[in-house]
Amino acid sequence: MSLPTSSKIIVIGGGIVGCSTAYHLAKMGQEVLLLEKAALTSGSTWHAAGLVGQLRSNANITQLLGYSIELYDRLEEETGLATGWKMNGGLRLACNNERWTEVKRQATTAHSFGLDMQLLTPKEAQDLWPLMDIGDVVGAAFLPTDGQASPSDITQALARGARNSGAQLVENCPVSEILTEKGKLIGVRTVQGDVSCERLVLCCGQWTRELAASIGVTVPLVSVEHQYMITESFGVPSDLPTLRDPDRLTYYKEEVGGLIMGGYEPNGIPWAKDGVPDPFDFQLLESNFDHFEQLVELALPRVPKLQNAGIKQLLNGPESFTPDGNFIIGEAPEMRNVFVGAGFNAFGIAAGGGAGMALAEWVVKGEPPYDLWSADIRRFGRPHTDTDWVRSRTLEAYGKHYTMAWPLEEHQSGRPCRRSPLYDRLKTAGA
Repeated sequence: MSLPTSSKIIVIGGGIVGCSTAYHLAKMGQEVLLLEKAALTSGSTWHAAGLVGQLRSNANITQLLGYSIELYDRLEEETGLATGWKMNGGLRLACNNERWTEVKRQATTAHSFGLDMQLLTPKEAQDLWPLMDIGDVVGAAFLPTDGQASPSDITQALARGARNSGAQLVENCPVSEILTEKGKLIGVRTVQGDVSCERLVLCCGQWTRELAASIGVTVPLVSVEHQYMITESFGVPSDLPTLRDPDRLTYYKEEVGGLIMGGYEPNGIPWAKDGVPDPFDFQLLESNFDHFEQLVELALPRVPKLQNAGIKQLLNGPESFTPDGNFIIGEAPEMRNVFVGAGFNAFGIAAGGGAGMALAEWVVKGEPPYDLWSADIRRFGRPHTDTDWVRSRTLEAYGKHYTMAWPLEEHQSGRPCRRSPLYDRLKTAGA
């Protein structure tokens, strides 16, 4: 496809969030051009595990994830492309009384959002997920409307839906520069020529920080290695729910008669400290079996059959994470008409549909469809311009992805960054 010289709105990035944003903008009748540096899904979308859960502690983020499920449920029929979407439900285990209290509170919260989250006994959970040992399980919660998807297939379906509604999607067209004039956005420069635009949406995953920084916009995310194991087939039923076992830091989903097992270790490994190498398309990192062993040791007592299952692949793919574990969305405070949708902390597939919808409304109407402050790019301040600080805090947040969220808990990393004049005296006094 030849490159137009102008488009009202340009989306940079052809992963699930970029394609979802283009899909929703086109559905709203907007002129939209999506530019992808390589092929659609070639960043981190293609190697995502594909679990789609809805429940978060924030009501509006939960609503956004719920919209994703509504969209994925109808997308295949609308576009004619398979999405791999299965509404097989999601189980969450509690293995101590504190976690059980947390899960029961989550269930109450879910009901307030209109979600049918069911509290189960250990035996009821095992009936739904017969592969697991329940010796240490106190209780579980089941959300029937959770599911799993094929990330690449859903993205291609969104891309087709966007094209069907008039969007232009151009692959193999890297953006080398964002063009501004007197501090205002005017367009982008690509290898195929310049394109003018009124509004720009950056959905470039782990490439977003560097591109945004070139026009003075701060996007505090960093890349972290994330591994999951894919087993050979050993008779796992295709309708098995997804499983999250936060006390053992692990998650599971069925995959072609076998299992995918991954998790969030406390000592995550940062990647691309000196910038993402070029090119880096449809590429993975070297499997790190020694580092992954800590998660295997936690998983084997839960799923004893894993001990004899053949390992097809230990997949190691970098993903973008943020200092507080929530994604980054909204209009950049540093420059009008520049929007960001990035840093999805390994739940980009679950959030993709809803984030694209919210971004599209934000771009067109000047505000999100509902309060998304917990994910709004404006929540960040001056400390977040320091990439070393961001990396330090993000690695701590990565390690807490599944740990208990205690009331009034403070992070330890990146301190002391800002100090009052009394800091030293208070510290000396043992405060």
